[in-house]
Amino acid sequence: MSQTITSTNFRFPNLRGVYKGKVREVYNIQDELLVMIATDRLSAFDVVMPKGIPFKGQILNQIATNMMKATEDLVPNWLVASPDPNVAIGHLCEPFKVEMVIRGYLSGHAAREYKSGKRELCGVNMPEGMKENDAFPNPIITPATKAEMGAHDEDISRENILNKAIVSEKDYTILEDYTRKLFQRGSDIAQSRGLILVDTKYEFGKTKEGKIVLIDEIHTPDSSRYFYLEGYQERQDNGEVQKQLSKEFVRQWLITNNFQGLKGQVVPIMTDGYIETVSNRYIELYENILGESFIKADVSNIDKRIEANVLNYFSK
Repeated sequence: MSQTITSTNFRFPNLRGVYKGKVREVYNIQDELLVMIATDRLSAFDVVMPKGIPFKGQILNQIATNMMKATEDLVPNWLVASPDPNVAIGHLCEPFKVEMVIRGYLSGHAAREYKSGKRELCGVNMPEGMKENDAFPNPIITPATKAEMGAHDEDISRENILNKAIVSEKDYTILEDYTRKLFQRGSDIAQSRGLILVDTKYEFGKTKEGKIVLIDEIHTPDSSRYFYLEGYQERQDNGEVQKQLSKEFVRQWLITNNFQGLKGQVVPIMTDGYIETVSNRYIELYENILGESFIKADVSNIDKRIEANVLNYFSK
């Protein structure tokens, strides 16, 4: 098994503080810039798994930074540089306390809610007579509140977001517009690579100047679900399971092993063999989503590599 990075403890110059999320660790530099390190931690059902996945952090960071550059003409983002395969550096922003989830298809959480008999999600109606993985007539936005480490994100409607003044109506209108533009661009990119962007989430923040920008990750397998375009309709017509690219395969493995992040449930043991298959699936995701071969970074000492690359960036 390759070396993984599951936690960090850097002392960068002008450090003001560190935030440790489910997967990323974010270093505040002089209240101006953020150094965001994508670790190899794997989160599912809002629970961090005990072992890291080789190259997962590199994969997530490189997909996200690539997609940021591919959408910056549509929506401004926080990114300034990526001096290391696992690192993104960008402007310090005040995050909005909602995640903008957008769904083009009845899959994942939406499908589970639909199967339970619900026909409304986050205040948005879902048509009768749909099958799992059918396309919605138009993509639907189903926001979620951002949870703290170890807690579950919760669905919330546009109405409740505005009523609770979580986001102003003026800002929320911009978030909706940006979300739809990003999803359309992401769908076009996916289609050009023989994929379908099924659903995804975006996070936004405000710069010190009050500008709304895209932050965190975009169109990665942790934040998005992809299907293979070829054979999609045939599988759908035959009632077959869709061939997909996302970490849903990990969720399904956990469900099969009686774990959905519920109270009293224990995370099943991930053997080295299974972890290697997960790593290989993430590499497959990378190569399909970006349409290029994945080049494994040197992992003989990830911590020293990251530290040296970040310090070198700031020295310039």
